[in-house]
Amino acid sequence: MNSIPYRIIGFFTLLLVILGTPAIAKEIPTATPESVGMSTERLKRIAPAMQKYIDQSLTPGVITAVLRKGKLVHFKVQGDMDVDANTAMRDDAIFRIASMTKPIASVALMMLWEEGHFQLRDPVAKFIPAFANVKVKAEGAPDTLVALKRPIQIRDMLTHTAGLANSYRGDIEAYRAAFAGAPVKDNAELIAKLTTLPLNYQPGEDWQYSIATDVVGHLVEIISGMSLDEFLANRIFAPLDMTDTHFYLDPSKAPRLTTQYTPGEDMRIVEQDPGSAQSRWISGPKTLFRGAGGLVSTARDYLRFQLTMLNGGILDGTRILAPSTVSLMLENHTGDLDLWLPGPGMGFGLGYGVVVDRGEAATPLSQGSGYWGGAYCTLSWIDPEQELVGVVMTQVRPYTHINIRQDFQVLTYQALTD
Repeated sequence: MNSIPYRIIGFFTLLLVILGTPAIAKEIPTATPESVGMSTERLKRIAPAMQKYIDQSLTPGVITAVLRKGKLVHFKVQGDMDVDANTAMRDDAIFRIASMTKPIASVALMMLWEEGHFQLRDPVAKFIPAFANVKVKAEGAPDTLVALKRPIQIRDMLTHTAGLANSYRGDIEAYRAAFAGAPVKDNAELIAKLTTLPLNYQPGEDWQYSIATDVVGHLVEIISGMSLDEFLANRIFAPLDMTDTHFYLDPSKAPRLTTQYTPGEDMRIVEQDPGSAQSRWISGPKTLFRGAGGLVSTARDYLRFQLTMLNGGILDGTRILAPSTVSLMLENHTGDLDLWLPGPGMGFGLGYGVVVDRGEAATPLSQGSGYWGGAYCTLSWIDPEQELVGVVMTQVRPYTHINIRQDFQVLTYQALTD
């Protein structure tokens, strides 16, 4: 390894060898699974389940990590970063985390909430006036536009209940038309285009996954006076020692960027974005920093972010949020609305999906767990009841034909013994 934070010497190196865990982060303590109520033998079931996807060429490589009670008990590196080049996956590999950016951007906005800059029910138009003038498609008559029943609130953006037009559902063609042409240069231009589109529904009356977290990111910029890139770097990444989390990578880190794949006609992976300086995450214009997605990160960095949240907003003596704010973010803010993407038994908090009814959801996660994943088949969750964090990283999009994320969750929880 050539990165100091990944080196552990002496007793700790010996301990990691015994555990079968690479020396990934000296600042996250390791422990035997049994010491925190988990089974070493049962955790060993994770690797073969991940390997079957690699062997079938459905994904290039996988990193899985489990923390319990603040201790790292599982960290497994498998497969390749680049299949054609036969470059083995490394424990400090950098992944495109896409929508796993959303919890981070939401935390940034909640940090500003804690400083008294706004209230969650404040109109978004207080900071972005164009949102005061948007119209709404009439229910049952989408060609008819009506006025807002109430202003779009900041909380609506955090919970995906703002009614925004989107490319997931609603008028897809209108959405694409609004964003046709040259790529938008920054968040201000992105949001300006978004406000030209009518809402799909009245704020607060439905749930639709959208680019609402891009609005969250732009609110961070307007309120703080910094680009989202600067705010995250200065207020979250540096304090939490998340040294490899960025919107765009410096070329010096190109050897650690994983190649990104997509399923071919036979579902076997084919390269889509290279793990090199030619990747758009390195060669891009570096002006658009989207809160809805765009960060790259490592398993180590995202573990640190999630452990901070599990700890109630603090890590290694650095506090970024109050425990009460973290608790608020993990509450269900969407009532009994139908959340078509997370599915039955799930709600949505402030930036996180949350488990409301684990039986209805058929999930091993405890009620009150917060989670979200990314478009390249990454996933992470925090489970306050079980004091557990899980992270899985890989690089294939789309991924609806594979169950890596679900398998990892089940295999993590079946290893709990206490």
